[in-house]
Amino acid sequence: MTKRLLTRRTALASGAAFLATPALLRAQDLSDQSGDAAPRVVRRNASSFSAQRWQDYFEELGVGCILCDISSRALHYWGGDGETYRLFPSSVPLTEELTKRGYTKIVRKKVGPTWTPTANMRQRDPSLPAFMPAGPGNPLGTHAMYLTWPAYLIHGTHDTRKIGRMSSSGCIGLYNEHVEDLFAQVEIGTQVLLL
Repeated sequence: MTKRLLTRRTALASGAAFLATPALLRAQDLSDQSGDAAPRVVRRNASSFSAQRWQDYFEELGVGCILCDISSRALHYWGGDGETYRLFPSSVPLTEELTKRGYTKIVRKKVGPTWTPTANMRQRDPSLPAFMPAGPGNPLGTHAMYLTWPAYLIHGTHDTRKIGRMSSSGCIGLYNEHVEDLFAQVEIGTQVLLL
């Protein structure tokens, strides 16, 4: 029986190593995609999904704080009770030009948000509608939290492929189930930092 367990363990370990090999090879690829011989560092965002301290970013907790870490594509939330902490993967703006950084706050919350693309969005993509009602096709998902900056939001998305990617026109996007969780806890006046 010992020999059989050893064989089963060996088979399981070998199978796991086989499945992990493509990911390990990609992670260790240090060659430049452009064909240059100079090595480049491959950065992964695994470290961004470790707990952070609100004190490192905000002077006071207040009714709560949100840190949107654009480089690592993670959203951190600390509740005003000093106990609640949530960490969510997020989508971030497509380009640095579309990215707004700094301190702001939540000024409005909406279940079933409607969407009106900005003039710049429609200029980049003329096929966009002038207005979209709430519903499954709406890019703002099921819930939205509006910031003091016009046209910048933290919202859900029905297109789950966008999470973890540079895919928005400036907003921070979350899976619908995550934005619902966050929405239920966030109060108007919650401090937000886009970093």
